[in-house]
Amino acid sequence: MQSENRLFDDIVKMMNGAAGTLAGMGREAESSMREKMREFVGGADFVSRDEFEAVKAMAAAARDHNQALEARIAALEAAAKAKAGPKAAKPSPGAAN
Repeated sequence: MQSENRLFDDIVKMMNGAAGTLAGMGREAESSMREKMREFVGGADFVSRDEFEAVKAMAAAARDHNQALEARIAALEAAAKAKAGPKAAKPSPGAAN
């Protein structure tokens, strides 16, 4: 036989309401924290992945171009030394010693 006790029913209803309220507060706190983190990250001047990859590709292209120019300069200097080699050994007539 089951007795009907309104006190227990009221306590159960109150506990269910409190559990629902706490769950809602938890969801609200999580949502608020996510929004604050988005604002923080958005205002911190971070770059997007696409921007990072574009600058990375530009830097790699500049590095390759720099290496090609260094090789070209070295070849030109070698050619200039080869041409000027015999002439460089002779002193110029107007040079003071």
